[in-house]
Amino acid sequence: MVPAYEEQPRFDAVPPRAHWRYTPRRDFWRSKALRAAAVIVLLALCGLVILALVREQTGTEGFLVGLALAVLPVPLLMTAFRWLDRVDPGPWRNLLFTFAWGACAAALVAIIANSFATRWVATATADPASANTIGATVIAPIVEESAKAAALLLIFLFRRRHFTGIVDGVVFAGFTATGFAFTENILYLGSAFGEDKSMGFSGFSSVTAATFFVRIVLAPFAHPLFTVMTGIGFGISASSAPHHRVRRIALPLLGLGCAMGMHALWNSSSVFGTFGFLVVYGAFMVPAFGLVTWLAVWNRQRELRTISTELPAYAAAGWLASAEPAALSSMKARSMARDFAARSHVVPYTCPQPDGRTGGRTGAKAGAKAGAKAASRAVHEYEAFATTLAFLRHRARRGSAGPDFVAREQELLHHLWQRKDIAGPALLYAAQATGRVRVPPPHLHYGGYNPYRQ
Repeated sequence: MVPAYEEQPRFDAVPPRAHWRYTPRRDFWRSKALRAAAVIVLLALCGLVILALVREQTGTEGFLVGLALAVLPVPLLMTAFRWLDRVDPGPWRNLLFTFAWGACAAALVAIIANSFATRWVATATADPASANTIGATVIAPIVEESAKAAALLLIFLFRRRHFTGIVDGVVFAGFTATGFAFTENILYLGSAFGEDKSMGFSGFSSVTAATFFVRIVLAPFAHPLFTVMTGIGFGISASSAPHHRVRRIALPLLGLGCAMGMHALWNSSSVFGTFGFLVVYGAFMVPAFGLVTWLAVWNRQRELRTISTELPAYAAAGWLASAEPAALSSMKARSMARDFAARSHVVPYTCPQPDGRTGGRTGAKAGAKAGAKAASRAVHEYEAFATTLAFLRHRARRGSAGPDFVAREQELLHHLWQRKDIAGPALLYAAQATGRVRVPPPHLHYGGYNPYRQ
C-alpha cells in the first residue's frame, strides 16, 4: 500500500544519520565479491574458449579481418540502446555482463550445441544437406535464443531492482544480442575472408564483401530484434503484480517463442534464394524493426509521463519543489539543470604545491573544475534517485512493489534530501528556461530556506 504522502508532509520519515543507507536482503550467495568473481571467471573462460574455436575455424589472418569488420556496428547499437535507457539508466555492470554473456557464453553454447545437433541429424538421416538446413532453420534458432535468454533470466532473478519494465528488457536483450552478433560476425566474416583468399576472390565480388553487406550494412539489427522479443516478455512480467503468477511465467516464454520463430523465418529466407531473402527482409524484418523501435520509444516516453504523474505527490508533501516534477520529466530540462549546476557551483579550492604552499592559478582552475564536476554529478544523482522513486511508487500503486517498499522509499528520500541544496535551484532554473512551468528565479524561490532541514 502506498503511504498517503498527499495528506501531510513526513519530515520524520528520513533518519537523521548522515550516512544512513538501506541494505537490501541478500538474494544469491552471501558474498557479492565472490559472486562477481565467479561470473567474471566464468565469462573469461568462455571468452578464451570461443576465441580459440573461432581462430581455429578462420585462421589468424581471417580472425583479425573478421574482428575489424565485426566491431563496426557495435558502438552504434550500444549507443542506441543506452539512449533508450537514459530516463532511468541502470548500472553499466549489468550492461557489460549481458554483452559479455552474449559474446562469450551464449556464443560458445551456440557453436558447440549447433555443431553437435547438426552432426547428429546428419548421422541419423544420412543426408548432410538436409541436416544443414534443419540446423539453420530449427536447431540454431532454438539454441541461440535460449542461450541469449539465459542472460535476461539471470538479471531478472538476481538484479530484480534494475529490471522494472519493457525498456529494461529491451536494453538488456539488445546488449546481449549485440555481443552475440559480434562474435558470430567475426566467425562468418573471417570464414568468408579465408574462402576468398583460397579462391583468389577480391573486391566487391568477394564473399567477404557480400557477407559484410548483408550482416553489417543491411541487417545489423537482426539478432537484437529477435532477442528483444524475449526482453519484452520479461519486461511485461517484471511490471506485473506478484499474484499474477501465470502471466509472469507465460509472458517470458511467449517472448522467447516469438524470438525463435522470427529467427527461424530469417534463417529460412536464405533457403529460397535471393528473392526469398528480399521478400522476408522487406515484408517482415523492416516492418518488425520499425514496430519494435516505435514500441521502445513509446515506452520511453511513458516512463517520462510516469515521473510527471507520480512525483507531484511528494511535491505536495513538501519533499520536492512544485516545479521539479515537470523538470524531471523532461530530458532537455535535466540536461540544462546539470549544466546550470556546473556553471553556478564553483568550490574555492587551492592545490598543494611541491614546496608545501597552496594557491596559484593552477589550484584555482582545478578547484573550479572539481566544483563544477561535483555539482553536475550531484544533480545527475538527484535526477536518478527521483526517477527511481517515481517508478517505485508507480509499482506500489499497481501492487508490484516488494515487501521492502517503505525502506527503499526512505532511502531514496534521504538521498534526495542530501542533494537538494544543489539540485533544487538547478531544476527550478531548467523548468523556467524550458517553459514547462513559470516559477520565480531560484534565488528568490529558495532564499536560503531548505524545507528538508529541520
